Amino acid sequence: MNHEWITALNQFATEATPGVIITVVEERGSTPRNAGAKMIISQAEQFDTIGGGHLEYKAIKIARQMLQQKQHQPRLERFTLGASLGQCCGGATTLLFEPINTDTVEIVVFGAGHVGRALISILASLPCRVRWIDSREDQFPKVIPDGVIPCISEFPTDEVASQAANSYFIVMTHNHQLDQSLTEAILQRDDFAYFGLIGSATKRHKFIHRLHAKGFSESQIKRMTCPMGIAAVKGKLPAEIAVSVAGEIIAHYNANFGCEQPSAPADTTIIERLAI
Repeated sequence: MNHEWITALNQFATEATPGVIITVVEERGSTPRNAGAKMIISQAEQFDTIGGGHLEYKAIKIARQMLQQKQHQPRLERFTLGASLGQCCGGATTLLFEPINTDTVEIVVFGAGHVGRALISILASLPCRVRWIDSREDQFPKVIPDGVIPCISEFPTDEVASQAANSYFIVMTHNHQLDQSLTEAILQRDDFAYFGLIGSATKRHKFIHRLHAKGFSESQIKRMTCPMGIAAVKGKLPAEIAVSVAGEIIAHYNANFGCEQPSAPADTTIIERLAI
């Protein structure tokens, strides 16, 4: 029996990857797979199968819509299998969609220097999925914490466009010119949740002057947090700076906790899908 989904589930847990578990919970008549069959979907991959064909195509589409919308609650959907889209089984099946790791915060850290390494050790213990980017391979530690994906890139700025929407961007590289180009690339996006740039008030003023000269609007520039971190933490040691920055990030993503409207119970969320 194929249990690829079990291996994927462990991998998703280790890397805090958002996904959806799809389970066949009811079968009536002739169906592609029996009750209990599972598959797991991420935005980019799928593991295992619930039978293939248009049923699986529809299920994957629904799962990825749930991921895009960051839905947290499970849902049931009932499908009647008909010939109109190539499913000639003639039976009916009910699928359970269970989102996992959808509360995970996506964080992108540029810079593997002393402060970057100290910050990563803290972020790895939080409900975060961290992508850690630097051009210098020798700056990364030999052991990378679980939930952290290292990326050695000759051109770190090129990595900005490929990051997920609502990501947290943290820039703390060894090079001010690189910080500048990363800042410009990040501010050109309008879909990030947070952007923090390491540096002093003097650095902030210099960057603002350059950004104005390049045509960035005041509203874009206001989305840059620099200096970043909790102001009450005055220490300059890498660990102290890391704690300050991590504290600000936690405060930011905790800001809306408890504000969501309650969703309907999973057993009442049954949507009929006819003739697939």
